[in-house]
Amino acid sequence: MRLLDGLPDFPFSIEARDGAARAGRLETPRGVVNTPCFMPVGTKGTVKAITAERLGTVGAQIILANTYHLALRPGSEVVRRLGGLHRFMQWEGPILTDSGGYQVFSLRDTARVDDTGVVFRSIYDGSKHEFTPERAIAEQQALGGDIVMCFDQCPPGTAGEAAVREAMERTSLWAARCKRAHQEKDGLGTDGPQMLLGITQGGVVPHLRRASVEQLSAIGFPGYAIGGLTVGENRRAMLETTALTISLLPDDRLRYFMGLGDPRGLVETIARGVDIFDCVLPTRTARMGTAFTRRGRLNMRNAEHALSTEPLEEGCPCAACAGYSRGSIRHFVMQKEILGMMLLTEHNLTFLVRLVAEARQAIVAGCFTYFADSLDAAC
Repeated sequence: MRLLDGLPDFPFSIEARDGAARAGRLETPRGVVNTPCFMPVGTKGTVKAITAERLGTVGAQIILANTYHLALRPGSEVVRRLGGLHRFMQWEGPILTDSGGYQVFSLRDTARVDDTGVVFRSIYDGSKHEFTPERAIAEQQALGGDIVMCFDQCPPGTAGEAAVREAMERTSLWAARCKRAHQEKDGLGTDGPQMLLGITQGGVVPHLRRASVEQLSAIGFPGYAIGGLTVGENRRAMLETTALTISLLPDDRLRYFMGLGDPRGLVETIARGVDIFDCVLPTRTARMGTAFTRRGRLNMRNAEHALSTEPLEEGCPCAACAGYSRGSIRHFVMQKEILGMMLLTEHNLTFLVRLVAEARQAIVAGCFTYFADSLDAAC
């Protein structure tokens, strides 16, 4: 572990490049994360429909937990008293906790947001709460994740420039307060040192993205997230903004795209230099009966799969493909059997983890462009 301004900075190095795409290595106290890397999302302290043990089998290196939800149920202090998030989740590897900023976005119609913080009502019981940058850091320190996030404001993709500017400037203001709160505890959480990442905002407005990166870089963080995308903007604007933001960020720092999980999107943003990702998409679509494959998504509710003896995808090592036919999985899905959700969840996570691992191998081999072009357009 290194120190940046006296705070934890987990070593990150670039091992290979192919164009803008890069293969990196993040060394955390709980294990190495080879990048590019996809993080499964455990919103409420568990990745839905899969155990921590199976996540290890899938090949997950790091997982995400949600501060907003855990702070409300069961409460961050409860998690701390139960041994911290790693023991709580039975996950020995690194954990990233988000700050709750995305929930500000999703609850914006009922929340009050100003420079102090956000006042909102719990989705569970309607009780009134206030999240400030200081509370976001305190909650994450109590939870005990390894990588923690600044509190940010994420405007919708349809917001006008004035609203995007206000959110960007507020995010920078909150980032400085988050860093001060983090420094007050020497960057330590319940389970040890925590690396704090800043979050860039600015929508798809180039000069606001530039201002965001400049302001956050002046504060100084060991890594930066690209926030405020995949929230309603068109794909071309998302990719252009990603490329611009990355071109402005320090080359030697970790880059995290928040909330991206479709296979094609992962490859497209890896090509632009992103290191890590998270998204609920693979697990959510699994619970809806959908499987990811190299030829596109399979809707397992379709009658065409009823008598199929094929696996979801030939050569996939997951439990679903190794032991079950499409026909049997369709039956489980149609009957709403929990096993169906479990099998599809493991398959979708295996698919994405393998995809980014293959992208890494292609970067190291110097053939990433060929790898990206060879993927089926439907993927």
